[in-house]
Amino acid sequence: MSSVDVLVAGGGGFIGGHLVADLLRQGLSVRSVDVKPLDEWYQVHGEAQNVQADLSLLDHALEQTDGARQVYLLAADMGGMGFIENNKALCMLTVLTSTHLLQGAQRAGAERVFFSSSACVYAADKQTDAHITALREADAYPAMPEDGYGWEKLFTERMCRHFSEDFGLTTRVARYHNVYGPNGTWTGGREKAPAAVCRKIATAVITGDHSIDIWGDGEQTRSFMYIDDCVSGSQMIMNGESAVPVNLGSSELVSINQLYSIVEDIAGIKCTRNYQLDAPQGVRGRNSDNTQILETYGWEPSISLADGLAKTYAWVYDEVKRSLG
Repeated sequence: MSSVDVLVAGGGGFIGGHLVADLLRQGLSVRSVDVKPLDEWYQVHGEAQNVQADLSLLDHALEQTDGARQVYLLAADMGGMGFIENNKALCMLTVLTSTHLLQGAQRAGAERVFFSSSACVYAADKQTDAHITALREADAYPAMPEDGYGWEKLFTERMCRHFSEDFGLTTRVARYHNVYGPNGTWTGGREKAPAAVCRKIATAVITGDHSIDIWGDGEQTRSFMYIDDCVSGSQMIMNGESAVPVNLGSSELVSINQLYSIVEDIAGIKCTRNYQLDAPQGVRGRNSDNTQILETYGWEPSISLADGLAKTYAWVYDEVKRSLG
């Protein structure tokens, strides 16, 4: 393979597509790889090397890491809470992709590897209250992460650490907290809460049916990070000097009910809410403690939830309108 500045594994995904775009804007050469056919990628950038390959296979991973100076390990089989809770084995199988990419990066002599971990690594007993104290990096241990997806993420964090210790491979780990924005999944079961909320409200506006379903009682809490902050923060961590996992997210905590209210205000409507108490809800409360990233990098998100949701809603609205004809 030819040499490139950056390999983005999972480049056909939501975060990967935005990351590839930003790297290309900086004048870097990029190899974007995803298991999906190109016509299913969220974004395809003509300036990049766009490759369909199954990175869970060792020979594919070795081929695609060859010649890459930096590797962003974003590839994962995942989705929103409904998908994660009902597909634990598929989520765990991502460990094959993670393992083989680390092996490939090490053999290729890559300068650095960035791994996108998740807030799902945090112990469940730290997230039982909607008014929970924000999660610190140390709260991942003693380990009891979210079943399936969370265990795979925590295991790969450990692999990154040991590849660094044993092989000298420089690795960086960020724990993402609920990334959202345009050009991502907004329907079909894999979408996350902000996109799902935007879709429901947009559908209500377009159809005139202002009755919507909400999973749970709506009082579960989360924080959400806009995609632009995720892309800039990921690159900062990749090129930084700290090897320990760090939270990358917003500390702006809201309930799901508040999330709906913000999008209703953006759309200019009020909806009747039907609460589905037997639907997947995930943990009761989750928020990002940003003390470590502030101390290490002097960084915090620059885009408020209201501003990010306004941009996301505008994009989702157009997608819903197009789908409804």
